Parts: sequence; C-alpha cells; structure tokens
Amino acid sequence: MDLNVVILAAGKGTRMKSRLPKVLQPLAKKPMLAHVLETSFKLEAHKVIVVYGHGGDSVKSEISRYFPDAPIEWVEQAEQLGTGHAVKQAMTLLETNTRTLILYGDVPLISESTLSRFLNEVQPGECGVLTVKLNDPTGYGRIVRDHAGVVREIVEEKDAGKEIRKIEEVNTGIMMADSIDLQQWLPTIENKNAQGEYYLTDLVRISNDHDVPVIGCRVKDPIEVEGVNDKKQLARLERMLQKHLAERLLVQGATLADPARVDIRGEVNIGQDCFIDINAVFEGNNTLGNNVKIGPNCVIENSVIGDNTIIKANSVLENAILGEHCDVGPFARLRPGTELANGAKIGNFVETKNIKMGAGSKANHLTYLGDSEIGTDVNIGAGTITCNYDGANKHKTKIGDGAFIGSNSSLVAPVEIGKGATIGAGSTISKDAKEQTLTVTRAKQVSIDGWKRPEKKPK
Repeated sequence: MDLNVVILAAGKGTRMKSRLPKVLQPLAKKPMLAHVLETSFKLEAHKVIVVYGHGGDSVKSEISRYFPDAPIEWVEQAEQLGTGHAVKQAMTLLETNTRTLILYGDVPLISESTLSRFLNEVQPGECGVLTVKLNDPTGYGRIVRDHAGVVREIVEEKDAGKEIRKIEEVNTGIMMADSIDLQQWLPTIENKNAQGEYYLTDLVRISNDHDVPVIGCRVKDPIEVEGVNDKKQLARLERMLQKHLAERLLVQGATLADPARVDIRGEVNIGQDCFIDINAVFEGNNTLGNNVKIGPNCVIENSVIGDNTIIKANSVLENAILGEHCDVGPFARLRPGTELANGAKIGNFVETKNIKMGAGSKANHLTYLGDSEIGTDVNIGAGTITCNYDGANKHKTKIGDGAFIGSNSSLVAPVEIGKGATIGAGSTISKDAKEQTLTVTRAKQVSIDGWKRPEKKPK
C-alpha cells in the first residue's frame, strides 16, 4: 500500500520572538521543515504534503531552495483550529487505497530508522501512534493500553487521575492510519474543549469505536520527538544534533580535539586518521582525505581536501579543491573556484578566488590572487596582488612554471608572466613578461632636500 506523508507546518511560533516562520527556524543552518522533508523523502513516500499557514509564501520559497525539483504538494490551513483540522485540509489530495503518516515541521530530529520501524509495526487496516517514555511526563498526554498492549486512549494530563498520571509513556503526536479511515473519521472530530480546537488524538477513541486496533510504537531516543516552541528549545536541539554528528565522525575514525566544539551544518566525508581541532565549522558538502589536519577556528564550506593536507588556524575555505600535501594558513581565505595542486602552499593573510595553482607553488603571506592560472613551482612574494578587475570586467593573469614574483608586485590583468621569469620587487606589470628574464618597473629613486611633512591646520 502506498504511503503519504502529511507534515503539519502552519504554526506561527509566537514564542520564537521572530519574524521568521517557526518551521523555517534554522537547525544546523537548515530550516526545521527541511529536516523533516529530507527524512520523508527517504521513506519513498507516494506523496509528501505540507500543510502551511503563517508566512506561507516565504515557507514555500525557502523550501524550494533546498528541494527545487521535489514533488511537494502544498495545502493551506487558513485558520489554525487544531491538529485534526490541519490534517483534514490535506484529505482531498489522498487516494483511498493508501496509508498516511502525520509528521510535524517543528519536530525536526525524527529519524528514518524510527519511522521505518513504525511503518513495519503498524499494518494496513490499523491505526498507529508513536509514543515515548519520559522520566518526567508532566504536561504530556498519557498512553493508556489494555492487557494486550493495544492503545485504548490518550488522556491529557488535565483530565488524568492519580493513577493515569503515574504512566510514563506519552503521546508524541506522530500518527498513521489508512487514508480512507482518516477521510471518514476526521469530520466526526468535535471541538468541545477549552481551546475550541479539533484534536488529532481523538482518532484513538474513534479508531477503537470502529474496532480498528491502535498500535503504539515506542521511540528509543526521546530527542527524536522533541518539539521546538522557542529559541531555548531550538538551541537544545542544535546541541543534541551536533553531538550526534560529532559522534558519527568519531565512529568513522576521526580524532576530534573536543567533540563538543565542532559544528557540522551539512555533510562531512572523511578518510582515515583525520584530526579536527576545536571550533571547526563545516557547512555544505565536504570531503576530507586521509591524514588531513584541520586547525582551530576554521570554516570549511563545500570543499574537497586531499590526503595529508594541513589547514592551519583561523582559515576559511569556500568551494575550494585542494590536492595532496597542501599547506594552508593560518588566517588564509580560499574563495570559490580555488584549486590547489599537490604540494601547493597558501600562507597567512593570503586570499584567493577563482585560481588554479600548480604543484609546489606557494604564496606565503599577504597576497591576493584572483582569476589566475599559476604554473608549477612558482614563488609569489609577500604583498603581491593580481589586479583582476578594471571596474567593469574581470581579467585573467597567467604565471608560467618556475616564475618568481618579487614582493609588493602588482600584476595588472590581462597579463602573462613567462616560464622562469623573475619580477623585481615593487614592480607594476601591465605588459607580458618574457620567459627566463628579469622584469623590473620602478621609478628612479629621488631624495628631495628641504621637504617638509604637511602640518595640521589650526581650527
């Protein structure tokens, strides 16, 4: 039987104290709703439906950035009248011969493995409730089972007697049922309660009234079903998620100086014997080869780092590709389009963008290299810049194998430095420099007797 996933994402999130809709609040730099959608797609659902409300246009726009081609169906809940009412908005989109799993856009850490187990334990023709056991169940609806373990009802705490309140198994809100049953039962839910809302939990009673067994499937890790209502809870989930991601790296063989001080906001694939120092941040998709060393306070984004490469402290890599045995930093910035061949070196306070640097070449300090093709075994002296922008267009600098660029040189693109050429320190090069020659452009040094420095004029 095909599976539908309905994700409830209409809440405003007043307690977030934010203009950003609740389900777009970031967790590991990705909206909470995007986490739930990602998990839903792993279940190979026939349909994924998002019930939206507050900030609907911005929710749809932002999610499309993460899933541009995904077949998400959107349905609006114009008035927030409870969870039962929210699911009802999606019913016309469901075929009768399917099952429907109900998830929440503000419960972002629910795992594929837990939901797969839930789908296996609840068979077609049954109703399912995902539950969790808490040491302190205060405030939650209690799960009441019969002698056979079938869930008979969910009792809210305000309605629970002394014995019921002792129950530690509680409702998570995640449910599943045959779509045809939901289509028949949801219209019968009433809003005769203090809030005047239609509660999805009433399905347990209705299901039992129709002799449809309600199967309770217990979550192993309570953090998976923890919801987010404010920034404090969001921060707690962020730390729990980062702990999980750091532990995954440890299991893969990485050495972390302090697992509590590494942030992963995407994917990190690592080889053997990698070392990651404190306060490293990984964003997007990154690949680290064998024996890679990441120094403290580095930011690595969408980059590939080859075997035995060292990234020293306080360096930033964005969409960069590094070969083997490279040496980067400290305080280096490699911007998008940077490609370093084996053994290349980018030192402290060097910035690169859209360059290809050949094997064994180096720029050790205080340099800007943009839109450049740099050959092998090139030495670029301190203070060198490629003047790649004329105010309207970008131009390329080419530096041949074995060239030596003296300190404080300006290479005005488009320009080509020949193989083995030497550029004298302090030169401004605006024409091609020949191979195996020394090119120097300096004005004659002059000393002016009697010259005085300007003085401030009195006010």
